[in-house]
Amino acid sequence: MMIMKRSVATAAFALTLSLPTAAHAAAQSAAPAPVAAVVPQVLPLGVAVGALPLAVEDRTGYQRTSFRHWNAGDIPADGCNTRAEVLLAEAIVYPEIGPGCTLTGGVWWSYYDEREVTPAGALDIDHMVPLAEAWDSGASSWTAQRREAYANDQGQQASLVAVTARSNRSKADQDPAEWLPPSADALCRYGAEWTATKLRWGLAVDEAERDRLLDIAAGCRGTDVEFTPAP
Repeated sequence: MMIMKRSVATAAFALTLSLPTAAHAAAQSAAPAPVAAVVPQVLPLGVAVGALPLAVEDRTGYQRTSFRHWNAGDIPADGCNTRAEVLLAEAIVYPEIGPGCTLTGGVWWSYYDEREVTPAGALDIDHMVPLAEAWDSGASSWTAQRREAYANDQGQQASLVAVTARSNRSKADQDPAEWLPPSADALCRYGAEWTATKLRWGLAVDEAERDRLLDIAAGCRGTDVEFTPAP
């Protein structure tokens, strides 16, 4: 099955989205035309895990400030930063957008713990592969610009996800060998999205992480990983 994210139509809610504000819609229409899309690569989860490079992790020199976020987002003209743009993309009931991209109302679904969440302030935007884990796995050698692109990546839906603050802070900077979502139903999706993010950015896995991902893959037959290499 394909791993899909940010769906706005689920039987669990049967909720109707509100229309975006005129300002946000105008900003979207004013955005530069996108370049030709890169065709995503699709691999079975087990095959995708096997494609990840294996390396020993090294956190020497890591600072969270090495990854600039949140920046002006994908649509600078809309006045919303990356965090707000992700929230708008993932809302199952669209919030009102006020001055300074203040979000009022709205409803979201945190798939890590299967909880409906409102308001926007109750959510964290989780880096699927945490910044410290990315550093350990290869990002320490990147330029500052590439680390900023990683920290604000909306080019692949798996990279950033709106979840409850509690689940995000429980996860912290741990990899799947150390932490997995509390909802058993989230396991296959989480393993696939973690793998997709590492493949997109050419990040390595350590032995314990790879073995846990392979264990997940063994129980998630039929789950595909979809990714596009980062520019």
